[in-house]
Amino acid sequence: MNRAPSLAVRVAVAAIFLLSGVSRMKAQEPAPATSKQEAPKQDTAKQDPAKADAAEEESNPFEPEPAPVLPPGMKGSDTSDPRAKLTPGLYDAGETSLGIKHLLLLKKPDAFQLGATDPDDPKVQKTIVQLGIGNIAKLPKAVQLPIAQLAFANSDFAFQGNHLFLGNFYGVNIYDISNPANTTLLTSMVCPGGQGDVSVYKNLLFMSVEMPNGRLDCGTQGFPPEPPPPAEQDKDKQKEKKRRIPAAQKDRFRGVRIFDISDIKNPKQVAAVQTCRGSHTHTLVLDPNDKDNVYIYVSGTSFVRQPEELAGCSGEKPDKDPNTALFRIDVIKVPVAAPQDAKIVSTPRLFIDARTGALNGLTSGGSHGKNGKEEKPADTDQCHDITVYTAIGLAAGACSGNGILLDIKDPVHPKRLDAVNDPNYSYWHSASFSNDGTKVVFTDEWGGGLGARCRPNDPNKWGADAIFRLKDDKLTFANYYKLPAAQGDSENCVAHNGSLVPVPGRDIEVQAWYQGGISIMDFTDPAQPFEIAYFDRGPIDPKMLVLGGDWSAYWYNGNIYASEIARGLDVFELTPSKFLTQNEIDAAKTVHVPDLNVQNQQKIEWPSKLVVAKAYLDQLSRSQALPAKQIASLQKAIQSAESSHMNKNKVAKLQTMASSLEQAAATAKTPTDSERLHALAEILKHPSA
Repeated sequence: MNRAPSLAVRVAVAAIFLLSGVSRMKAQEPAPATSKQEAPKQDTAKQDPAKADAAEEESNPFEPEPAPVLPPGMKGSDTSDPRAKLTPGLYDAGETSLGIKHLLLLKKPDAFQLGATDPDDPKVQKTIVQLGIGNIAKLPKAVQLPIAQLAFANSDFAFQGNHLFLGNFYGVNIYDISNPANTTLLTSMVCPGGQGDVSVYKNLLFMSVEMPNGRLDCGTQGFPPEPPPPAEQDKDKQKEKKRRIPAAQKDRFRGVRIFDISDIKNPKQVAAVQTCRGSHTHTLVLDPNDKDNVYIYVSGTSFVRQPEELAGCSGEKPDKDPNTALFRIDVIKVPVAAPQDAKIVSTPRLFIDARTGALNGLTSGGSHGKNGKEEKPADTDQCHDITVYTAIGLAAGACSGNGILLDIKDPVHPKRLDAVNDPNYSYWHSASFSNDGTKVVFTDEWGGGLGARCRPNDPNKWGADAIFRLKDDKLTFANYYKLPAAQGDSENCVAHNGSLVPVPGRDIEVQAWYQGGISIMDFTDPAQPFEIAYFDRGPIDPKMLVLGGDWSAYWYNGNIYASEIARGLDVFELTPSKFLTQNEIDAAKTVHVPDLNVQNQQKIEWPSKLVVAKAYLDQLSRSQALPAKQIASLQKAIQSAESSHMNKNKVAKLQTMASSLEQAAATAKTPTDSERLHALAEILKHPSA
């Protein structure tokens, strides 16, 4: 039968990647309902290919799916949480929070919005054509509008000084955050190609481009849609599969763009480094021994383009072509003084089996797929995100079927030290180190970002964080953390991007969960992570699953910023609660950095200020690591020193109290409290206001 309609749906979804690539679709395919009433229909469809084709043609991937049956022994999300029943809306949705104050929502600029809510609007048709999707008439109306909206989705962001650089599938917006509560748009740059993830270094801005509508000149017109296959070819599934790769175009761009932002209001593209799979994400890497160059680790997750478009590209399996563009990352070297000379300098085979030399040396170990049924192990041939921590010479790679640990002391030739997998993980998405480098938090993007994965019957081990201990270059699993509040059938929700919150004495991460909002997790004890703050809105649409919510949530110099996919840019500040004191918040605000690219993790260092000492005292009081009388005495002495403007005698008294803290550290019940006591003692020895 003619399969053009179903192919069009799949190509439409693949073309905008649903935050993924064609090669990721299987691992992240949304799990359909598992109710007994629907099971016979699914079985019949499997037995009858024609019925399966018909069902696929009529299906709407954006329609909410009924919740599956919770697997035995698994727990779901909390329906009694206030986040579970918020009213829907785009800009008027219900909101709730704990320990977070919402300061501002700055809507996306008009140029970065579709500007249509009716699938029959010409803007919808125009956008779909620009994405290179043909046969629009074959696309169900219910699918056309979400596809067009996705072309304008906000993505990841970076910071430099008082500027925030917010990526978007359609380009980038640059904001002035000198007054966070009054953040303003500084300039916009239209340059389609998605995802638009950005990093910044000095006068250079880097942008990831993966979609086939990306052009060298940043043009919005894209390329002509692929014509429908001839009837006889349409019946050939193998040929149909090959047609998913767009025809070669000399002006197509997929890779990493480099802009000069010396004039912040007028960014200029100075280089465009093509890669075979495009750049889904990238990581800025600095070499302490090389001040003249920076490096970019490119993670491509999409299809490999044709060699006619970029010489040397091959999407074959390793046994057919040892030079395949699969099973590797690309490393770009960028001369800071001459970025136009940027080029790929290595293609590390991070998944190689050191014993046999096989490029496909890692597998997922098996996972859960449709209906929660087990999937067979699959080769890991890509990384989604790599977080480098130059201060300790390591990187954590979230690489589809595995979490991996890398030695990056030689950034051009990273070497794998360890790899882990997990049957509860569908797709290893991103990673964060604890500040001391003893823990790694990985995320699982089950459903690819377009699935409702936080419903009451969605297991709390699927689509969650997995926290690992790190010692002697080996990863050991500790526990999971998942957003505890139940979300609705029309709310895409799964673990996504986050960063550390610099509260001294604790490991805290703020994290985005798409339409699940923002959740802040304490993982100081990796075996017992727990939520300490949150912010959430109701669903954008109660009847249809639309990609929206928070893509990334990052702490930067005293505030939390979130990239809201559909709405714009959110700005928050922390407020005290039973989980977090004002002293801890104030101590976090003492940390200021000149820039922030979250995937290039920086070591946090706190000043020797008394407000930091007060944060440690609050923690020692909470854990009862010191007698209440001693804590009260220390608090009084600190207050006296502050109110006296650091009188010499008052400071001297603080210094005399340090020795007792050192003694207490030696007998502390936990290593964490021992470290807090040592840190507090050091501040009292050399305090500043």
